[in-house]
Amino acid sequence: MTIVSLPGSSGYLDVSNRKVVSYFSNPYVLGLTFVAGIGGLLFGYDTGVISGALLYIKDEFPEVNQSSFLQETIVSMALVGAMIGAAAGGWINDSYGRKRATLSADVVFILGSLVMAAAPDPYILILGRLLVGLGVGVASVTAPVYIAEASPSEIRGGLVSTNVLMITGGQFLSYLVNLAFTEIPGTWRWMLGVAGVPAAIQFVLMLFLPESPRWLYMKKDKAEAVAVLAKIYDPYRLEEEIDQLATALEEERLRMQAVSYLDVFRKKEIRLAFFAGAGLQAFQQFTGINTVMYYSPTIVQMAGFKSNQLALLLSLIVALTNAMGTIVGIYLIDHFGRKKLALTSLSGVIVSLILLAVAFILESSNSNSINVGGYGWIAVIGLALYIAFFAPGMGPVPWTVNSEIYPESYRGMCGGMSATVNWISNLIVAQSFLSLAEAVGTGVTFLILAGIAVMAFVFVVVFVPETKGLSFEEMERIWKEKAWGNGSGKDALLEARS
Repeated sequence: MTIVSLPGSSGYLDVSNRKVVSYFSNPYVLGLTFVAGIGGLLFGYDTGVISGALLYIKDEFPEVNQSSFLQETIVSMALVGAMIGAAAGGWINDSYGRKRATLSADVVFILGSLVMAAAPDPYILILGRLLVGLGVGVASVTAPVYIAEASPSEIRGGLVSTNVLMITGGQFLSYLVNLAFTEIPGTWRWMLGVAGVPAAIQFVLMLFLPESPRWLYMKKDKAEAVAVLAKIYDPYRLEEEIDQLATALEEERLRMQAVSYLDVFRKKEIRLAFFAGAGLQAFQQFTGINTVMYYSPTIVQMAGFKSNQLALLLSLIVALTNAMGTIVGIYLIDHFGRKKLALTSLSGVIVSLILLAVAFILESSNSNSINVGGYGWIAVIGLALYIAFFAPGMGPVPWTVNSEIYPESYRGMCGGMSATVNWISNLIVAQSFLSLAEAVGTGVTFLILAGIAVMAFVFVVVFVPETKGLSFEEMERIWKEKAWGNGSGKDALLEARS
């Protein structure tokens, strides 16, 4: 028999009969995860599909072909919408729940897909991209939080990372769709229009799923929350989870009266958590991931492979590597830990970016026009290696950490703000990459990204704690300890773990 003491209690709990929790142990939780993860699929499909569609949009609209700025705007207008959607998504999640936020995101995404498919000119297309971005922004906040709040802490990292797998799977799917429609009239319209199909599927499935049990308990209906929790935990664990929620609810009631956006910066423990979470989101983008995903066909062509079809095929290999790497990350994140995984990932990213930089610098120094050859293949290999290192670590870690580190009353708010930082960073990269590459050269651009990756490595070492296996309440104690250094947070955590 295994006996553990309960923190703050004179009693003891027999946990010898508690079931071992694994990724596949509860089909119900997996179902919730994959349906919510369709939001990640939409996210990934949108980021991937535009890279191939842009090749054909340029063929149809001469003004787009003649303007790098217009190309960047078509790509990045979805990011403007995502910034707005992510900022509003935190409030929608806290006020109306994770389920309604998901449903609203699906409706907006479907509308945007239809507008893009029917766009008569680049400017209506840009409007459609804005609408799609709004849906993606709300989904990017909602899916990780919904999954995290329905997940046992032992496998929360893997389940939240499944959302990232859906993102990378959506990117891979987008390249398959791009290839499938290369010879069909209205090529890019089909590519962009079919994005509404998974949104419609998620909308229907989500109608039959419950609200997040944690949100229900804190905001609406405790009995309904317990009914959902009973499908997630065995009876021995259920009682413990309900006790933790009851304690958290009392603490939240005391704090909710004064919760505001300014508190994120006024309260030291919340400020430290937000700095770590938002910093991870910013570095995820500034280390160049969506440079690769948005412009990988263009980068492949820069490397000397001029055929649209060949560029898309090689980019499909990059996207497949991304998805496979994310599967590896799902396993490693709960076994290896978030922080170690991020640092290992960044080490490989730095090496890969330097390899890409060297390939382009040497190629451009040997020829006025880049032709297919050794350096071109080195660039393509560098892209694949970059994805292989990025996908298991810096892909899932920022989203997982941000779903874990905030108190309940700040989770939607800080999650939305942090996701907004991600989209702002994404926008800066997408809007500047082609122009920067034209100004200083592709090789130097990748060197700049490598330098940023070094900064990211230092940031993770200094500011990001390990969150593997911690409950939401334990995570709060960690930030209190970091903020005040009085030992109370550490002592409370040790007591909870004893």
